[in-house]
Amino acid sequence: MNEKKKVLVFRELPEDQLARLAAVHDVTVANPRIAAQKAAFDAALPLAQGLIGSSYPVDADLISRAPKLEVVSSVSVGVDNYDLAALDSRGILLCHTPGVLTETVADTVFAILMATSRRVVELASLVREGRWGKNIGPDLFGRDVHGKTVGILGFGRIGQAVARRAALGFGMPVLYNTRRPVDLAEQAPQLVGHAQYASLADLLAKSDIVVAMLPLSDSTRGMLDESAFAQMKKGAIFINGGRGATVKEDALLAALDSGHLHAAGLDVFATEPLPLDSPLRTHPRVTALPHIGSATHETRHGMAVLATSNLLQALAGERPAATYDTGTTA
Repeated sequence: MNEKKKVLVFRELPEDQLARLAAVHDVTVANPRIAAQKAAFDAALPLAQGLIGSSYPVDADLISRAPKLEVVSSVSVGVDNYDLAALDSRGILLCHTPGVLTETVADTVFAILMATSRRVVELASLVREGRWGKNIGPDLFGRDVHGKTVGILGFGRIGQAVARRAALGFGMPVLYNTRRPVDLAEQAPQLVGHAQYASLADLLAKSDIVVAMLPLSDSTRGMLDESAFAQMKKGAIFINGGRGATVKEDALLAALDSGHLHAAGLDVFATEPLPLDSPLRTHPRVTALPHIGSATHETRHGMAVLATSNLLQALAGERPAATYDTGTTA
C-alpha cells in the first residue's frame, strides 16, 4: 500500500474528486483567498507534499514555506501563476490540464467573435431594457462574420480549434502566426488548404478579425501594443481569449477611441476581476466577459478529474498524464 501523504487543496474540488484524494491521502481543504481559511492554509503548507488548485500565486515565498512539497497539480492549462524557476530549483513537479478544455474554450472564443461582430450583447440589452421601439437602423447594424479573414495569434490546440470553426463552419480564410509554422498534415489535417502561416506583420495587416490565443511569457507580455494595433487593418475587430497581460490595454483603448479598430471582444484582462474604474468595462465598442473560456459544468469537472489523477499519480511515484516542463534553460 502506498504511503499516505499530506495534500493541501487550495481551491475547492468537486466532491467526487475530493473523495478520490481522501481515500488515499490526508487532505486539508483551505482556500487562502477566503479570510477564514487563510490560517488553516498557512498551517498546512509546511507539511504539504502535494498541492492542488488554481488561480492563486504559487510564488517563491510560498514555495519556500513548503519544504516537503513534491508536486503541484494545477486545475488549469496556463501556468503563469507559478514561479517556474523556484519549482525547477527544488525539483518540484508541476502538472496542468491541457486538452480537456480545448473545444470549450474555442466555443467561447468563437461566441465572443460572433457577439462582437453582430453586437449581440448591446442589442440584447436594447430589448431587455425596453429601448426597442422600432426596427433598428444602420447605426445599430453589425458586421458579417462569414467570409472574413481571421488572423490567429498562437496556433496550439485551442488556436487550431478556433481555426476549424472559422474555416470549416463559416468559410473564413485563416492566417496564423506562431513561433514556427505548423505541419498541418500531421497536426491538423482538416485545416490543410484552409489555414496559412503568415508573418506577424502580414497577419495584422490582412486580417479583418484578429484573435489572440497567446500564452503569457516574457516574449508575449505586452506584445499587443501601440505598434501592433496600428499595424492592424483599419476597422478590424480584435478578440482576446488567451491571456490579458499580452495586451497593453491603454493602447487597445486608444485604438478603439481613434476609430482605427472597430470593436474588441475580451474574455481576459491584465487585472482580474476587471476593476470597476476600467474604461474597458463600459466602453461602447467592447464586449467583455468574466474569463469564462472553460466555464462549463462538463469541462470544469473534466479539468478537476485530470488534475486529481495527475496528483495521485505523482504522489504514487508514477509519471502523471499531463506534466509541465518547468525547466528554465533552453
